[in-house]
Amino acid sequence: MFTGIIEDLGTVESLKPTDQGAVISVHTSIPVAEITIGDSITVNGACLTVISKSPGRFAMDVSAETLRCTGLGDLKPGARVNLERCLTLGKLLGGHLVSGHVDGVGRVVSVKPEGDSKLFTFEVAAAQARYLVEKGSVGIDGISLTIFSIKDNSFAVEVIPHTLRSTTLGSKQPGDSVNIENDMLVKYVEKILAVRAAATPA
Repeated sequence: MFTGIIEDLGTVESLKPTDQGAVISVHTSIPVAEITIGDSITVNGACLTVISKSPGRFAMDVSAETLRCTGLGDLKPGARVNLERCLTLGKLLGGHLVSGHVDGVGRVVSVKPEGDSKLFTFEVAAAQARYLVEKGSVGIDGISLTIFSIKDNSFAVEVIPHTLRSTTLGSKQPGDSVNIENDMLVKYVEKILAVRAAATPA
C-alpha cells in the first residue's frame, strides 16, 4: 500500500528484457541502506519488488502483465521516474490509499499555466472513465491528485509548483502517456453493488 506522495525522482539506468518480462535498474537518492531485498517500491505508480541493490541504485523485476498494463516498457536509460516506498504504520497518509496496481495508460491532452501551477487535462479509456469522481482521488504515474472536473473520458487536475518540481509531471507535454490508477474505494463499491444486484431476485 502507498500514499501517492512521491519520495524521489529517480533515473532509469537500464530496462533489460527477460523471458518473464524485464528487469529495471534505477538510480535513486533514497538511502539504499534503508531498502531491503523484497521491498515494494512504486515506479511511476506500478508496484515492483526489489531484487538487488548497490550503492545509489536498485533493480526490480517487471512482469509481462505489468508491461502490458503500464508504460514502463517504453522507458529508456536516462528517463526520470517517480519513486515511493510502501506505507508503514508510522507514516503520514498525505495523499490517498494507492495500491500500485495500474489500471491502464492515459494520455496528456493539454497543459495550461495557471499562475505558478499548471492545469493538466488527461484522457483515459471509457472503461476507466467510469471510475472518475469529481473531487475524488486518482493516481497519475503514482502521484496522488484530486480530480476537479470531468467531461466524457477526460478529466482535469491542478498541479502545484512543488509537485511539478518533485515529479515527472514537471516535464510532461501533450501527447505523453501516463499510468493511471483509479481510486480503489470506487472499484470496491462497484463490485459490492454488482454482487448485491445479482443476488437480488427480479
